[in-house]
Amino acid sequence: MFIGIWFFRLKVWQISALTLVIIIVLVLELINSIMERFVDVVSPRLHSQAKDIKDIMAGAVLIASIGSVIIGVLIFLPYIFV
Repeated sequence: MFIGIWFFRLKVWQISALTLVIIIVLVLELINSIMERFVDVVSPRLHSQAKDIKDIMAGAVLIASIGSVIIGVLIFLPYIFV
């Protein structure tokens, strides 16, 4: 990311948007890890609802990751095809 910022000379709002989506993905990944460990402690045997909780959290991380890729493409695409 830092090389892209320097090489493409991104605007402040673009840097802010990239930083924000990266932080969101990292925070969701941390929350996902916490929830997985919490569910493992509370329900040592794999319960169907425990599996649902893990799947939902993984889905949230996946959606945030896809969104961050889309935002990254929207920011960098105009600079690549100049």
